[in-house]
Amino acid sequence: MNLLDLKNRVAVITGGARGIGYAAAERMLASGASVALWDIDAGRLAQAQETLAEPQRVSIHTVELTDEASVQAAAQQTQQRFGKIDILVNNAGITGGNGPTWELDPAMWRRVLDVNLMGPVLTVRAVVPMMLTQGYGRIVNIASVAGKEGNPNASHYSASKAGLICLTKSLGKELATKNILVNCITPATANTEILAQMKPEHVEYMRSRIPMGRLGEPEETAAMICWLASDDCSFTTGGTFDISGGRTTY
Repeated sequence: MNLLDLKNRVAVITGGARGIGYAAAERMLASGASVALWDIDAGRLAQAQETLAEPQRVSIHTVELTDEASVQAAAQQTQQRFGKIDILVNNAGITGGNGPTWELDPAMWRRVLDVNLMGPVLTVRAVVPMMLTQGYGRIVNIASVAGKEGNPNASHYSASKAGLICLTKSLGKELATKNILVNCITPATANTEILAQMKPEHVEYMRSRIPMGRLGEPEETAAMICWLASDDCSFTTGGTFDISGGRTTY
């Protein structure tokens, strides 16, 4: 593994108890950072903390990302534990199942938008003021190729990720002169537990659209996250980075 210099950096990773978030935590720890894992699943958080086996550099926080008070409390707890927050990785997300747009439950539409789009908005509201005070920050949003192309039978998920891409662009411009860089990643389907929320035929449809003929691995996305979270990323903000096995090339 190529190591980046993240020594003395503190990263918040939402959805950090599993999948891409957990892989990013592993890689950041190996590169010298401390990490705060924010997740709704307290049991998986405890398991992740034990597996990472870095008690001095890992904290866990049970957070409901759609609840502003819960997010603000986690941000304050993280700052108290480590003294600052340098990096924010908005990784948590749900798929909300699959179906034609006119058959999807409006309640599920609202839940997907709340978790996938409003969640990052609330974390930004909590963390960016801290970054402004210290004059440094890196924000990495995990969107999806679905936000570029619009996956059939997943309009709610696609729309939420398109919103996250545009949030990245707007926020990146707002913070461009503040030494706080904001970028997003648009993975194709990754081999994570989130696939269990989808119908098998939908997963196969997405795999079939990847020219490399396979799903992405969490560790591959984690590598890109860590570069975008590092000082080496110094003249890129508001950007969208594909990691899609050739599915998208723009």
